[in-house]
Order: sequence, then structure tokens, then C-alpha cells
Amino acid sequence: MLLVTVVFVACTRNTPTATHTPTPPNPGKIAWTDCSGGFQCGTLAVPLDYSHPEGRTINLALIRKPATVPQEDYYLSIDTVLDDPQEKAAAIQADKDFAAGCQRRSGDLLPFMDTASTAKDMDQIRAAVGDSKLTYLGFSYGTFIGQWYAKLFPTRIRALSLDGVLDPTISANESLRAQVVGFEQNLQAFLADCKARTSCAYGRAGDPASKLNAAMARLDTTPLKVGGRQLTRSLAMTGLLVTLYDQSLWRFLDQGLTALDSGDGRTLLLLADLYNKRKADGTYANLFNGAYQATYCLDFQVPTDVAAYDQLGPSFANASPLFGPWSQYSNLQCTYWPVKPKNPTGPLPIKGAPPILLVGGTNDPATPYAEAQAVSRLIEGSILLTRTGNGHTSYDSSPCAHAAEDAYLIDLTLPAAGTVCPS
Repeated sequence: MLLVTVVFVACTRNTPTATHTPTPPNPGKIAWTDCSGGFQCGTLAVPLDYSHPEGRTINLALIRKPATVPQEDYYLSIDTVLDDPQEKAAAIQADKDFAAGCQRRSGDLLPFMDTASTAKDMDQIRAAVGDSKLTYLGFSYGTFIGQWYAKLFPTRIRALSLDGVLDPTISANESLRAQVVGFEQNLQAFLADCKARTSCAYGRAGDPASKLNAAMARLDTTPLKVGGRQLTRSLAMTGLLVTLYDQSLWRFLDQGLTALDSGDGRTLLLLADLYNKRKADGTYANLFNGAYQATYCLDFQVPTDVAAYDQLGPSFANASPLFGPWSQYSNLQCTYWPVKPKNPTGPLPIKGAPPILLVGGTNDPATPYAEAQAVSRLIEGSILLTRTGNGHTSYDSSPCAHAAEDAYLIDLTLPAAGTVCPS
């Protein structure tokens, strides 16, 4: 985003009679030069008389200051703990601006980004590659796609394995609170493990939980410079969050928090960038650049009154003093989304499908185990495979679950009901 100033003089306020205006030639590129203080100067030749664009031109004097933080960076780094009126107003405006930007860029696509449409796309792919029936392994939100496919095309399924199951019957904010609980439990598991192991540097001096809370409070008041960028509390929280998806990433959380205590925010910012899909050139892949919101906001209804989100405060803070206030207003962005939900929240009746394999982890933070249990009760004939342990999804964190899912997808061999796999 650039701030460009055009200097001109207005001589009259009279409104001219509307007439046909010839199309002026395409403007040339502006040769920007440095003019000190971070500003750049240039000129642009434009027609003096737009009714005769081929005639005399004049030069407009321009000055701009390139944004020091890319607009995407701004949206992802803005403080979402809305504990004062200014932060609340800024966050609401950012949500509105983000939604408006998506409408400008992709307004023709937005009404068709719902998961039901994706399931129909998937059936087109199945037919195009020549498969008479679908074999599908879906993770996390991909399990919702799988459920929609089973609802729409139950007889076209060969095998569906849904790992990290999303429950379509609970509301957006109920689901969000359950995630807050799950990430808090995974954080506490990390902190306990760190205190118990001498190899965890963050637990060697002082209580790691107290240090973490203090570090986030410092970032709230004073973001940490990392090169030409800043590690804000929100970005640090994102860097923390991503490591709780998989226990194998806990060592990076130890490194990031230890470095943060020494005033080095590079590791946590790198982790946040990995989660947000930030590219080397400062742009972002489309997952959190509108694609996820475009789907989620069509799939699930949210309250439209900001007061409803205000009221979530005590419940979310009780679920997690750290993640609760940070997540409380997350679904507010859907309030301002330009396209409203297409389907009501509720069960997806599935009849006539072969057995569907559901896989849930007992301490999965992003898709809590209770959701896998609920969906297993909704889908008649489904088999629930349970993995004990931390982290999101099971296929890559449990050799037992991996083997069971492969056996089903390849050979149609289902695990016995009640099977439990360790991590």
C-alpha cells in the first residue's frame, strides 16, 4: 500500500455538464527517485484537456512513501487482545478493510467458496481422472469436505478416512472455545515437559509459564524489532501456536522462547511466517490471505453483534488466560464478510455410504477429540480410531494410526471398533 500525494489547484466548484470524454492514452510508468526522508518523487504526464487527450500534456508532481510494513503484515500482526477502545476500533476496521479487499479482488468468486461447492468440485475431479469411486484422506478442515462429499455422493465413495474431525453441529464460537481449551492443554503439556527436562533451556532458570506471560506482556507494550519488521504480541502468539500442532516442534518453541528472553525475536517470527505462509518477497500464499475466511464464513454462521463477542470474555479467559483473550474476537471477521452463510449449522445426514474411518487424537488442540466422538455418533456405521497424545491429526504422529489408515485406504481393511493407538 502506498500513500501518493498529487499537488493540484482547484479553480472552480461548478459541476460541468456531463459529456462524452475520449479515452486518454495509457499512462506511462513513473520513474521514482529518492528525495530523502524515505520519500520518493516522480512525475506523471497527463493530458491538459481530457476532451482532446492527444493534445498538450502537463506533468503532475508526485511524492510517495512506501509502506514500511506490507498491508498483509499489518493485518496479521495487529493486536487482537482488544482491551482498550482504540485497539478494538482498529481491529474492527482491519476486519472490515480485509473483507472489502477480498470483495474487490475476488467478489465474483466469493459466493461459491463454500465447502459444499468444494465437494462438488472433488466429484468432478474423481470423474475426470477416471475413478468410478472416490478414495479420500482428509485432514482437519478437509474432514468437513469429506463429510459433505459423503452427504452429496454417498454411493460414489470407495474409502474415506477423516483425520482430525470437525463437528458440523456446533457453533463457530463454541468450536473456537474448544480450540482455546485444546491449545491451553497442549501448552501446559509443553511447559510441564520443559520443566522436567534439563535439555529444555527455557525451563532452566525461572518458571517457564511466568516467563512466557511476562514476555507476551512486554511485546504488547513494546514490539521487538527484527530487521525491518516487528515481532508483535500477535505474531509471537502465532509462532507459539504453530508449535503446539505437533509435539516434534516443541524444541523450536524452546529455542524461540529462550531467544526471546534475550531480546531476539527471529525464531518466533519465522515460526509465525511459516504458519501464515509468508513468502520471501513479503507476500503471502492464499490460505490466510482470504481463502480460509472465504470458506469458513460461508460454512458457519456467526453472531452479527459485536456485543456477542464482548460477552465471550470471561468464558474464553477461563479456558485459557493466554489464548482466550487473543482468540475471543477471531470470528468477528465473518460478521463483515461480504457473502453470508449458505447453509445452516447442523448435522450432515449421510446415508448409503460405505463405512467411514474417523481418527481423533485425545489432546488434539485444533479439532478436539469430542468432535470426532460426536461425528462418529452422527455417521451410522463409521469406525472411530483413537490416538492418545498431543498434537493435531494422527497420520504423521502415530505409526499405528498411519498403518491403520493406509490399510483402510489401500486394502479396505478397517480397524476393529474401539482401537486405540499411541502417539
